[in-house]
Amino acid sequence: MLEIVVQGRGGQGAQTAGNLLAHAFFAEGRHVQTFATYGGARRGTPVFSFLRVDDAPIRLRCNIERPQAILCFDDSLLDARLLAFATPATALVVNSAQPTEAFADLGDYRVLPVDGIDIARRNGMGRIVNSALLGAIAAVLDTPAPDTLDAVLRAQAPVKKEENVRSCHEGRTAMRALLNAKENAA
Repeated sequence: MLEIVVQGRGGQGAQTAGNLLAHAFFAEGRHVQTFATYGGARRGTPVFSFLRVDDAPIRLRCNIERPQAILCFDDSLLDARLLAFATPATALVVNSAQPTEAFADLGDYRVLPVDGIDIARRNGMGRIVNSALLGAIAAVLDTPAPDTLDAVLRAQAPVKKEENVRSCHEGRTAMRALLNAKENAA
């Protein structure tokens, strides 16, 4: 079973990203469970979206404690509360312009930064980073397929459908480049 935690601040689109990711997995015939928690009912407070994905029905009804991946919308949220979910094997995809080395003080975590804001701006999305980050986490997980994410974005993005698709592709490409650089350095 694949377990994913998405964290952002209210208004950044973390809940939307979690829902889009769930729709993409469902579109590929997978079983999906998704739920969310909200800090406070105001913009800027931390929010979490949780996803479970499996090939069989999901009967588990508890919190996710050790996800394989975490998608973090803001590097300022990489604190003890979020890191409590992570193990050294957890892929921590974080929206940040900083290089991987900038996160060395966090310890033995697998932090994978992608500059979602830069990608979003280049694709006419302003500061809306959902699609860029979805592409990045899909590259790390090697699922869902690019065509599936494209179809979900085209069907469910409220505006700028093609800009969302381009941002997703660019996020995937940026993350693949980072993963390849890490492999070649090892």
